[in-house]
Amino acid sequence: MQVTETINEGLKREYAIVIPKENIDGRMNTRLTEVGGTVNVPGFRPGKVPLAILKKRFGDAVRGEILEQTVQDSIKDLMQDKDLRPATEPKVDLVTFEDGSDLEYKLSIEVIPDIEPIDFSVIELERMVAEVPDEDVQKSIERLADQQKTYALEEGRTAEDGDQLLLNFLGRIDGEAFDGGTAEGMELLLGSGQFIPGFEEQLVGAKAGEKKTVNVEFPADYGSETLAGKAAEFEVDVTEVRAPAKIQIDEEFAKSMGAEDLDGLQSMVRDQIGSEYTQVSRGRLKRELLDKLSNTVNFDVPPSMLENEFQTIWKQLQEAKEQDRLDEDDKGKSDEELEERYREIAARRIRLGLLLSEIGRVNDLTVNQDDLNRAMAEQAQRFPGQEAQVMKFYTENPQAMQDLQAPIFEEKIVDYILELAKVTERNVAIEELLADPGGDGVSDPNSNVKKAKKAKKAKKAKKAKKAVNKKSAKA
Repeated sequence: MQVTETINEGLKREYAIVIPKENIDGRMNTRLTEVGGTVNVPGFRPGKVPLAILKKRFGDAVRGEILEQTVQDSIKDLMQDKDLRPATEPKVDLVTFEDGSDLEYKLSIEVIPDIEPIDFSVIELERMVAEVPDEDVQKSIERLADQQKTYALEEGRTAEDGDQLLLNFLGRIDGEAFDGGTAEGMELLLGSGQFIPGFEEQLVGAKAGEKKTVNVEFPADYGSETLAGKAAEFEVDVTEVRAPAKIQIDEEFAKSMGAEDLDGLQSMVRDQIGSEYTQVSRGRLKRELLDKLSNTVNFDVPPSMLENEFQTIWKQLQEAKEQDRLDEDDKGKSDEELEERYREIAARRIRLGLLLSEIGRVNDLTVNQDDLNRAMAEQAQRFPGQEAQVMKFYTENPQAMQDLQAPIFEEKIVDYILELAKVTERNVAIEELLADPGGDGVSDPNSNVKKAKKAKKAKKAKKAKKAVNKKSAKA
């Protein structure tokens, strides 16, 4: 194999590669012989077909196979010989690959930059620690009790917010009934926001046995395009008005929630809130670490990786603009100003991602099967009764598994660095722990992009749920 470097600029490399025809012919003959041992050619026994006939009948198909395999093998050898690590998929442009000629092609790649190691022991970080106030525990228990409350029929009662109504209704648009606009025996909690705006409010003051006419307008962004923005009239028959029965927070209630007694329930709730605060503290500590790592390094990033990341961000930004979800700081900026800002954010994200990946590689940090099993189990818990389908969904979808693996790998890298860094603890009030710490758009991206990503994650979760439900239906 003859290799000539034609471009070496920054992280870009280009090579002219020539594979002698003797090498190609040898591979062709070997593969054709293998084919001859398995195919049936009239007049010849398997394995006894002359090479010339095999070449005539199968040469074109085999040549394509040999081309692909030879190119892949030569690229692998080149990477090893020159100790190159490609940042993206190499680009191959064939120059010539004719029968009886050398194979010539041009290889264009972008390589991962050399990244200098960082002394993590000099990184100083602060972990916020917040005690769980007694009033927060009490409020959480009260919310639990409120969620467990029941409703009892009360004769002659006038409906008010917080009451539960049992009702039948028929909805019309322009005098015509519409799909989904009819229900019988519907339970509706007034003030819950379960129905479209204005519906519940017009039922306050109703009594059992009354018939009410409710006029509302479907929101412009309503899920059904045929109903969005339309005015509708509902004939509502209120059959029962039920008053909420307050749950007493006592020993019996504590036992119903799985605790031995009221003190045990308070401990359970305190631990749960404390766990949530610990996650918030961990998030802030990680953010501080990633910001410091990002500010520590400044190496060039592969142009194609930068462009791909920027285009992803830009698409999300445009979606935010179309849906009027831009941050106030961005609303007054021109496209040129926005592009400059978000290209810098894209570059810093790529730089940080490459740095973390290098830290993981150098220190042999990996995600094992046990890690993935735990992550899949956590996802499965979100779909009670469909755990097996969820596990199957991930095992049969490599991209879904990759989406599961990436954050685990990142957390392992963060844990590794935190063990070596100087981390001090500081007791803070809850308000300080939960306050927005601000940011530079690297570890905590601009909220426009965060909103779009949340929507994208929700869409992915919905897609996964749909796939699980579909499989469940087939079962």
